[in-house]
Amino acid sequence: MPGPGSPDEPVSAARPVSPARPVRPVRPLRRAVVLLSVLAAAGLVAVPAWSWQASLLPSSYGAHDMGVVDLGGGPAPQDHGGHGAGAGGHETQDGHGAAAVSVEALAPPADRPADVSITLTARAEPVELGDGTVVDGYTVNGTSPGPEIRVVQGQLVEVRLVNESVEGGTTLHWHGVDVPGGMDGVAGVTQDAVRVGGEHVYRFVAEDAGTYWYHSHQLSHEQVRRGLLGALVVEPADGTPAGDAPAADVVALVHQYAGRRTMNGATGDVRHLAEPGSTVRVRVVSTDNGALTTWVSGAPFRLLAVDGTDLVGPTELEDVGVQVTAGARADLELVVPPGGARVEVGGGTALVVGPAGADPVAEPRPYERLDLLTYGTPAPTGLDPSRADREFGYRIVRRPGFLDGRPGLWWTVNGRMLPDVPMFLVEEGDVVRMTITNSSGDGHPMHLHGHHALVLSRDGEPATGSPWWVDSLHVGDGETYEIAFLADNPGVWMDHCHNLPHAAEGLVAHLAYAGVTTPFLLGGVNEPE
Repeated sequence: MPGPGSPDEPVSAARPVSPARPVRPVRPLRRAVVLLSVLAAAGLVAVPAWSWQASLLPSSYGAHDMGVVDLGGGPAPQDHGGHGAGAGGHETQDGHGAAAVSVEALAPPADRPADVSITLTARAEPVELGDGTVVDGYTVNGTSPGPEIRVVQGQLVEVRLVNESVEGGTTLHWHGVDVPGGMDGVAGVTQDAVRVGGEHVYRFVAEDAGTYWYHSHQLSHEQVRRGLLGALVVEPADGTPAGDAPAADVVALVHQYAGRRTMNGATGDVRHLAEPGSTVRVRVVSTDNGALTTWVSGAPFRLLAVDGTDLVGPTELEDVGVQVTAGARADLELVVPPGGARVEVGGGTALVVGPAGADPVAEPRPYERLDLLTYGTPAPTGLDPSRADREFGYRIVRRPGFLDGRPGLWWTVNGRMLPDVPMFLVEEGDVVRMTITNSSGDGHPMHLHGHHALVLSRDGEPATGSPWWVDSLHVGDGETYEIAFLADNPGVWMDHCHNLPHAAEGLVAHLAYAGVTTPFLLGGVNEPE
């Protein structure tokens, strides 16, 4: 018969309900369990909902309004607004009561005439590769890569950028050139993106001889990939004589279009005529998102320079490859043998140097890779990292979360995701040390704008070769690098991964100088990555 309190549920006579275990009190317990389950489920929904809401970026914001100020153990500048460096273009005061400087004012004197004047016109149009293949992309003055710019050290260069048909807007960043802060070409930080029909003028003195390149820094992960780029060479002011004949000087700009590796816009072998016994300098420029390896088939070579800076005491190399990470440059020198030689960059692409008809054999990529930590001869650097004014950490990890409302696995810097990434704050004249640690599961080519940094160590092993100065440094998964630089170029500078989709996914920070403001806003028309 029915048990007490359970009129709708029959109970077997063989299992009578014990008076010591009444059924009625179970109902409040069940209600409590249900309530706790509902609350737990609500919590499971509420936490992601809060994380999603917190990840949403405002429609526009200043570079100084993002991130977390990191003083690197140094003193905090006094009387500065917005992260100690000025924010959103509002005028602030420096520690001595002087008005802060807008990044727009960081430029060569307006009354100094240009030594070199160039107009570069950006277009969205098909790009024809050397083998006749046509791909959708962008051009500069009708070609991709754009025109090679060669200037002489010390010249004032003036470039007028015209956007004829790049719908997303565009800019030009002078990769590796330590330009004044206002000329860096980063949309939303140093300028507004140039809209269709607009133009922008860049002016800078080419202070340092070397190999560099230019590319868009607006929607860069898409515009660079599709060809809005070109090479820039600054030749030494005193010339480069080499024995009885001047050395040949050739740019080898490497870029992939729709998965096809090219050199100077051509697939396969690119030829440069050179007499046997002559010396050739080959400037390899890596413009893709991943690292490449370059080596020479048919002749020994020397590595003369990295990222625009000459190495001291480079020795002859054979059967060894040189890694050139994304954004980096490597200058190789070789003496042309009678049968010619090949400067290989992988992917079936090479620069063949030699007399007409030369057909040197392509050799496979060497197993051994040059270690720049020990290559060359030590020399004074003019920098004393042991007396650093500020020391920063740049720790790269990947974790799940939301970025601007999108769920996924995202890059973090010092445990935080964009926009809560570090704002490394320095004062002009500071000696800065930075430790970059990568435990993210992928390698990252780290690019610091406006400065060259000296590599001090890798995984605790000190650098013992030539001073190794970089602006684009490959930090492999599990690696730790120590670098140092002098804060001698005021501005607001990006410090980001040059695998550009990684930057678009949050692997970016800023180096800001106290007292420098920017009136430009990120978001809306300005999307640097």
